[in-house]
Amino acid sequence: MQAVDFQVSEHRDGRGRAMKEATMARHEALGLTADQVREMYYYMLLTRRLDERLWLLQRGGKIPFVISPQGQEAAQVGAAFAFRRRQDWFTPYYRDLGVNLVVGVTPREVMLSAFARGADPASGGKQMPSHWGNRPLNIVSGSSPVTTQVLHAVGIAQAARMRGDDVVVYTACGEGSSNQGDFHEALNWAGLHKLPVIFMVQNNEYAISVPLSQQVAGGSVAARGRGYGMPGVEVDGTDVLAVYEVVKEAHERARRGEGPTLIEARCIRITSHSSDDDQRRYRDPEEIAAVQVRDPIRKARQYLFEHGLMDEAAEQELERKVAAIVDDATDWAEAQPYAAPEEALRHVYKEG
Repeated sequence: MQAVDFQVSEHRDGRGRAMKEATMARHEALGLTADQVREMYYYMLLTRRLDERLWLLQRGGKIPFVISPQGQEAAQVGAAFAFRRRQDWFTPYYRDLGVNLVVGVTPREVMLSAFARGADPASGGKQMPSHWGNRPLNIVSGSSPVTTQVLHAVGIAQAARMRGDDVVVYTACGEGSSNQGDFHEALNWAGLHKLPVIFMVQNNEYAISVPLSQQVAGGSVAARGRGYGMPGVEVDGTDVLAVYEVVKEAHERARRGEGPTLIEARCIRITSHSSDDDQRRYRDPEEIAAVQVRDPIRKARQYLFEHGLMDEAAEQELERKVAAIVDDATDWAEAQPYAAPEEALRHVYKEG
């Protein structure tokens, strides 16, 4: 009887739901299982450890370039978990290592791209690293000019609408890129036609060396959504569950035909902009140190420990597992051959 009474009051005025959710862990209130939360942490940790290895390889002269997702793992993994693999479409930006891993890109494939080997699924080893692309996974290849991918996302969403396909499109960029004309054209068209696109701006507070205060008028990217007829949502990009929640709501909204959503995930940037940059030239040591306190890996780990979802033994085992995966991917990819010379002009000119 008590269970029935509780369900009735929940249906009538929502107070029962609120009382129930107040006694639940955050992930349970979001409909996530303990295994799913642990899986989120696994992908965040894998993203971090892969990126750390890429930096070592670049500094050792084995690969040419790294552009890091460190500090943005929660935004990427939380967002990707709200999408449907092999059904939805993705036009990620260069830092989106975590998104690609969740969607299905393997660590070996990440390393194939880094080493520019012929079997690289993104470009056959022809593009610099982090130009993601994978046809079986619905990941559309990006290009070096920033923010072009958001227009591609809008085109895919419009095509899906015309064909009647049940598709939501993910696209992302940094807050610096949100000042490009492509970004505003894409939002305007998506808002006008109520297209199923989620625009994820990962605001890591720096556009290379330019701080947020000198690049975004008013300081808020999310506020721009209203001007294009869509919700603009700001979320703590270091909190994987908070990101999952807002992206899941946006995904459901898009599937109901209510149009796009602009999400600004407030993240941090732990490393320099790229391996060609040195942030010590424009960021004070105190600022760089302070950023570490907001590390999303640390925050997710604390949540798992507080809710009994992981202990020290399990954490050590996970670290060993991830280390083995990274070692395997590195050694295997480095041993793979480069593309044959006759492949150089494939997909460059029209083929007969």
